[in-house]
Amino acid sequence: MSSDLYEVLGVTRGASAEEIKRAYRALARQYHPDANPDPQAEARFKEVSQAYEILSDPERRANYDRFGSTDAQSPFGAGSVQDIFDMFFGAGTARGARRGPQPGPDAEVGLQITLEEAAFGTNREITVDLPQRCGTCEGSGASPGSTPVTCEECAGVGEVRRVRNSILGQMITTTPCPRCDGWGTRIATPCPDCRGDGRQRISSSLSIQIPAGVEDGSTMRLADRGPAGPRGGPNGRLFVHLSVAPDARFERDGDDLHHEAHISFTQAALGASIEVPTLSGTVDVEVAAGSQNGTVHRVRHEGVTHLHGRGRGDLYVHLVVDVPTSLDEASAGLLRQLAAQWGEAVHEEPAGLFGRRRSKR
Repeated sequence: MSSDLYEVLGVTRGASAEEIKRAYRALARQYHPDANPDPQAEARFKEVSQAYEILSDPERRANYDRFGSTDAQSPFGAGSVQDIFDMFFGAGTARGARRGPQPGPDAEVGLQITLEEAAFGTNREITVDLPQRCGTCEGSGASPGSTPVTCEECAGVGEVRRVRNSILGQMITTTPCPRCDGWGTRIATPCPDCRGDGRQRISSSLSIQIPAGVEDGSTMRLADRGPAGPRGGPNGRLFVHLSVAPDARFERDGDDLHHEAHISFTQAALGASIEVPTLSGTVDVEVAAGSQNGTVHRVRHEGVTHLHGRGRGDLYVHLVVDVPTSLDEASAGLLRQLAAQWGEAVHEEPAGLFGRRRSKR
């Protein structure tokens, strides 16, 4: 990730939450792997999503602004003053030493949904191929009938301490046990299926509840739905990146929808009742006589459901007056009569082939 999260999103440090959200949405659309075939787009999309995840959280953004780190907790970075004392005087445990089962890593998947699914929410089944707890050893890593044994070198602590003398006095350093790799136990007889890891990579179906009102480029964070941890450790997180498929009928703007309704010039002049599509069916819109091209009708509560509140956005119907590109003789004659009645100048009726030839003589 870039050293500056604000640069990643292309905003200033004083940007409002809404400006950060707009910048993220634009970049997410541009770099989403489903919409951008460039091999570098996926990495850029992840970078943008990670930056937005931090800057959209007021507490994490404040920490980042204060300490300049994505996981800052104090002026000493992700650690603390106690960590510095531990480093020199041996108090506590070694940083990074394994104490019990470790959670699995995070994983990411992409999922495309329709505009209707985004507007009203849905339950989707997806297939994921992730490390899962081994069914043979139930995650222990040991073959059936056996169990991990306590490490002889660290006595099950998972770390070893070494004392050395220096001009400053005794220095105690603590490091993960090299024999058990910090686990505190060793597997004498590994499971034949997972070879001691406690996990197997398995393809499985996963049910995801997508809330109503999600936007294109949104990311869902599912705790405990990611890869299983080694040797019985808890599952990591699963990040589901959502992309909303384009809809030929509507253009979305926040929770509002926009639709272009094409009408004839006679309907615009005389008025008409037209049928307009909505996300759940159709609705009748009254076109007043004399409506102009570009007239907008607002249909309340026919937009997208509000993600963090009740109600829905609105549907805006933009009238597009179509002018015929060709007319039969009868229709053209009627329009010429109307133009003459209104005193409007129009082109003369073109003469026939032989009439044009005679006019040239």
